[in-house]
Amino acid sequence: MSNHLDVRRAEMNHVRHASSDDHVIVENARGQSCIVIVCEHASSYIPEVYKNLGMRVADLLSHAAWDPGALDVARGISFRLDARLVASGVSRLVYDCNRPPSAMDAMPAQSETIKIPGNADLTADQRRERSDLYYTPFRDHLAKTISATAQPVVVTVHSFTPIYNGEARSVEIGILHDTDRRFADTMLALAHVHTLADVQRNAPYGPEHGVTHTLKEHAINAGHLNVMIEIRNDLIQTADQQNKMADTLSTWLSETLQKVTSAKDTQ
Repeated sequence: MSNHLDVRRAEMNHVRHASSDDHVIVENARGQSCIVIVCEHASSYIPEVYKNLGMRVADLLSHAAWDPGALDVARGISFRLDARLVASGVSRLVYDCNRPPSAMDAMPAQSETIKIPGNADLTADQRRERSDLYYTPFRDHLAKTISATAQPVVVTVHSFTPIYNGEARSVEIGILHDTDRRFADTMLALAHVHTLADVQRNAPYGPEHGVTHTLKEHAINAGHLNVMIEIRNDLIQTADQQNKMADTLSTWLSETLQKVTSAKDTQ
């Protein structure tokens, strides 16, 4: 435990070198790794102007509003790999930065069984305003970070709820990809070396659910290696769990990168 506490203190020092602008969190902007960590659903924060979107407090703290534990794991990976980190500082209910402005669920009126009154019947102008305030700065910060990284590898970190619409999910870690499966295939092949968790491809979501927007927008179109990681949030509830998951994913990502890079060099 003391080792994990030492790591946590070091991470907090690492985070002090972060900046936040236009509700975008950028940390370790001078990181030397080619890996860029992204966390689109890092925060449950809703600006006061939206009056909690008319929601109950309990719902505001639920998985509907953010990905619990995801930012802490992302920060842990960023620290261990010396990787740059870009995260959204607002709730995905205000704007889901893993969706384009044209997507209706970029500002959802309902999440699972939870209704979001403040998102009901938004006008085109209201949607455009939210896109300009929250999506555009996030997109631009991430694009700038990736362009400043040599041979970037885009890795997005998410968490998901163990029970969805009343059904339990057996998958514990999802390795997601869109049309570019190079990095995901190697991660999946190495899964048994790094974890005893139930690891599945494109689960509990896949590209058919619209969840790979960041990968397409910032990696696939430019030919960058990429992967999306989904972690069941009951596995990353505590600081100790988050540290262990960050340890696991950091070594797993490092070995994957080495193998993918070696394979490219031999072609």
